[in-house]
Amino acid sequence: MTLIICMTTLPPDHPQRQVLADEVHARPFEPVSTPSVVGYVAVLVPEEARAAEMAHLGRLAQKSGASPPGPAETLWRVTLAGLRLKWERHGEFSGYLFLQPQPASSPPGGAERGAAGPAPWRSLPEGWLERIPGQTIVAARVDIRSASAGTRAGAGAARGADADELAALFGQPVVGSSIANGAGLAYTDFRLRPDGSVHMLLLDVGFNPQQAGRMLQRLLEIEAYRMLALLALPIARRQSPRIAAIESALAQLTDGIARDDGRGEELLHELTRLAAEVESGLAASRFRFGACRAYSDLVGRRIEELREARIEGMQTIAEFMSRRFSPAVATCMNVEQRLHDLSDRVSQASSLLATRVGIAREKQNQQLLASMERRARQQLRLQQTVEGLSVAAILYYVIGLVAYVAKGLEAGGVPVDAALVVLGAVPVAGAVVLWALRRARQRLRTVDQ
Repeated sequence: MTLIICMTTLPPDHPQRQVLADEVHARPFEPVSTPSVVGYVAVLVPEEARAAEMAHLGRLAQKSGASPPGPAETLWRVTLAGLRLKWERHGEFSGYLFLQPQPASSPPGGAERGAAGPAPWRSLPEGWLERIPGQTIVAARVDIRSASAGTRAGAGAARGADADELAALFGQPVVGSSIANGAGLAYTDFRLRPDGSVHMLLLDVGFNPQQAGRMLQRLLEIEAYRMLALLALPIARRQSPRIAAIESALAQLTDGIARDDGRGEELLHELTRLAAEVESGLAASRFRFGACRAYSDLVGRRIEELREARIEGMQTIAEFMSRRFSPAVATCMNVEQRLHDLSDRVSQASSLLATRVGIAREKQNQQLLASMERRARQQLRLQQTVEGLSVAAILYYVIGLVAYVAKGLEAGGVPVDAALVVLGAVPVAGAVVLWALRRARQRLRTVDQ
């Protein structure tokens, strides 16, 4: 049997084809064996610190003998003294995942509350972790262990981990559930410990390494996206008193508009100031509130992907988030909506007042035009009077010239009666002057038209 492979030549690739094809693989999970201890750190990295971050990763790569990440890479893995490190770049933060497999015979942890054995990043070079550029927003430690026989028997139903073990690790209250259709149990209290991290316990009832890696990734993403979404909460709390003050001022201004007390220009100036304040608040919070909405949606989806089942007497992660996290997100969304509503109300009030001020200005303009029309009529009448006087003056000077000419001729011996010449010239000169003025008026009218 002969196998013939036909290589077909395709048209040229779209410039973004490879990037788009790789996008669905941009956030891969790490397979995890049981038992393991996992650490996760999410760091907010400003854009100007990205170069320092890459240089910091490059120093670790040099120590481990691995290739450093490229400038455009968003995912990098390295193994250092048995510790697996995965670095991922996200939009506004970077995530560092540390995986440290444990011997099967290793003890589960200390007996005191919060004690859970050595940190997973202890194999890193001294001081490397604390010198990561940026600010820590999330730090989590996850202990992955095999479930006890009793827990296995009740997995996915009503039984969970030993209460004493949970009390030693978390205290009260503990949030937990059966996940992945009974393949594992997840516990946490979402509280920061003295070491600065949130502790989680993941019990392996029937995980394979890939399934355990997926569940681990979802738990860590829930914690990361929860914290990133709540970055909008301090902004919402700062904006609330400011919004209340603007709403009160807007109500007073609206009353002033309704009374129409003649302070239109003053009210319009105050409304412009309020509009600027509202737009300033929107500009300062728009990105953070939009991110809060996006991150909270991701938290909800990741919780759904856990496929939780209740453990008797314990809150599930979904219930905990609905009672503690969702109200905080709702507060942020409410403040955002109030800002948008306030912007619309200020805009409507400004439009109403501007219309009223415009009408008042139109009335003033009409009165001014009427006054200008009266003055124009008065000027026209005065002009007509002056024109009449001008005719008499022109006629007087013309007749005077005729008289000088006639008297000169008479004195020169020309048989001319100067008085009769002047008398005859008066009606002729008057007619000529009147004709000339009428001709001039007709030309002016033609030019105006």
